[in-house]
Amino acid sequence: MAKLNYRKNGIVKLKVVAEMLHKSLSLKKKWKHKEARHGSNNVPDDVKEGHFAVVAEHGEEPRRFVVPLSYLTHPRFLMLLEQAAEEYGFDHKGALTVPCCPSELERILADEQQQQGQEREDPNANVTWATSYEAMIQSY
Repeated sequence: MAKLNYRKNGIVKLKVVAEMLHKSLSLKKKWKHKEARHGSNNVPDDVKEGHFAVVAEHGEEPRRFVVPLSYLTHPRFLMLLEQAAEEYGFDHKGALTVPCCPSELERILADEQQQQGQEREDPNANVTWATSYEAMIQSY
């Protein structure tokens, strides 16, 4: 008789676990369907396509910048990314955080913008296609 109760309890527990698993999986499917329908884009509105958000925090009040992806090839910016990986690791949600003063990041971004502006110069019109770095790099 004890064996029968033990077996019955085991089956009941198994059934409860199976129901919980089924419910969990069905919720996951609903969530994925909802994400596909509405988009799972949690990117802020000010971060346009081809840009990323970066926060400079070191010494001064932290500032957030929205930066074009092309800046990822700038050597000084790459060094900042390496420092960020060492200091903060890779498991980070939200804006990329770099260990540098906001004023220093502004200089790096301005240098890169100037360099890109020189590369985009139209030899026929004597006009550069790049806009000023204040317009390209938004911060708050």
